[in-house]
Amino acid sequence: MARVLGIDLGTTNSCVAVVDSDTPLVDPVDNGRYTLPSVVAVAEDGRHLIGRLAKRQAVINAENTVFAAKRLIGRAFDDPQTQAALRTLPYRCEAGENGAVRIVIRDRRYAVQESMALLLRELKDAAGSYFNEEISKAVVTVPAYFNDKQRQAVKDAARIAGLDLLRIINEPTAAALAYGVLQAGDERRVAVFDLGGGTFDISVLQIFDGTVEVIATAGDAFLGGRDFDDRILESLISRLEREHGISLQSDRNAIQRLREASESTKIELSDRNTVEVALPFLSARRDGTPIHLQTTLKRDSYESMVADLIERTMQMFSETIEGAKLTFAEIDEAILVGGMTRTPRVHQQVAQMWGRPPSSGVHPDLVVAVGAAIQGSMLMGDTANYVLLDVTPHNLGIMTLGGMAETVIPKDTTIPTELRKTFTTVRDNQEQVKIVVFQGDSRRIAGNELLGEFVLSDLRPAPRGTVRIEVSFAISADGLVTVAARDVETGREQTIQVTGSHSLEEDEIRRMIAEHQEDLVATIDDAIDSVISA
Repeated sequence: MARVLGIDLGTTNSCVAVVDSDTPLVDPVDNGRYTLPSVVAVAEDGRHLIGRLAKRQAVINAENTVFAAKRLIGRAFDDPQTQAALRTLPYRCEAGENGAVRIVIRDRRYAVQESMALLLRELKDAAGSYFNEEISKAVVTVPAYFNDKQRQAVKDAARIAGLDLLRIINEPTAAALAYGVLQAGDERRVAVFDLGGGTFDISVLQIFDGTVEVIATAGDAFLGGRDFDDRILESLISRLEREHGISLQSDRNAIQRLREASESTKIELSDRNTVEVALPFLSARRDGTPIHLQTTLKRDSYESMVADLIERTMQMFSETIEGAKLTFAEIDEAILVGGMTRTPRVHQQVAQMWGRPPSSGVHPDLVVAVGAAIQGSMLMGDTANYVLLDVTPHNLGIMTLGGMAETVIPKDTTIPTELRKTFTTVRDNQEQVKIVVFQGDSRRIAGNELLGEFVLSDLRPAPRGTVRIEVSFAISADGLVTVAARDVETGREQTIQVTGSHSLEEDEIRRMIAEHQEDLVATIDDAIDSVISA
């Protein structure tokens, strides 16, 4: 059978795994390292720099270095959460023609999907080089709380990267799948606590008789390691501005150095109680006098800075267990996934809530990619022992009279699925109905994500409440949505595949594919030239 890539496309780091001879292997992607920084940059000569190369030059090329793009993918530029994220990024973004985010690098506008495609292609090429063969089939993971638009955007990125995407799978579900396959045992209920670089997910699953079934899931697409970094960053900036009486907000290079120092300080505080932060010649006063940073940060001070962020994860942890109609005592295993779970306070509070130490039987940075690879092997028929049953993380439905949200498919419904609900006209002699599709958990339509809309026309004239309209929602195993509306009496039907108003147009995707192929050829030619000249 053909090998399938299992790709964990992370906010901070990404990795790729493959099942080889029934054994999951995490492939080296960067000179023997198993994770690739999710960073893309454009050098002065126009070359794309990916991963560690891009991260190393970020300080001197901050405005042309893209990181944390996963927080922007599939989102509207004017979304309040998008705007909050953009305020912390050194590179410039603007609204595209369809309202989506466009990243501006060296006067060229990139779709977020393009930057993610460069990472995916790098992972694809690394795995192909390791096995000395072309591998194009893939399973890619996303946060459980990604909505339909974000999932569609990931599909577009995979296509631009030259991947044959077999399935999108939720990150905590992938982790549980890897745990279920690698840690054989009796029937058990598992809570996956996934706190990564940019997102937080919590899922409750049941593993039994060769089945991994998701019972409940929740998450926050704007809660992760970057938010912890930002607390340290804000503290350092405030200290410098207070001591020196200047504003550093416009000094991109200084902010980037502070950001990198904040991340490394956070990591060090997982193992040490006190960390020295030293950044000489960070900036300069108006008279040219250099500004240096020399300070210390203690773990207890850091934990006070981020206490509310950790509390948010614990609150969601508790609510998800309740949503699964379970108690903590009924959870057999708690699995910690994502680099941020190395934070001692996070580990301690999970243990305190659950009542015992969480499992240490999986690698928090690699287990998601392993689970995706196992899912790929299952889809190809190479691993037949497990069945995976996932759920939809959001309510799905349509807008009704008064701007209210009427749910057709409740959250935590097992997918794939198809459900129907019948509605009636609201006016006499109404000739058409507009179907406005939403995804979210608010009772009012304005509090949810609008996925699309369409019109069912040519209804027969009749008093209100007489003409019946059957609306059906179908969700694929990837979590992608199709909606249909049918006049029950005449059978007249209108159907849409929900792609989201911010999705790329087909001709735009084809152009990007062609450009990336040209870029790949140019990269190969450069490599050949360097060998010949050597």
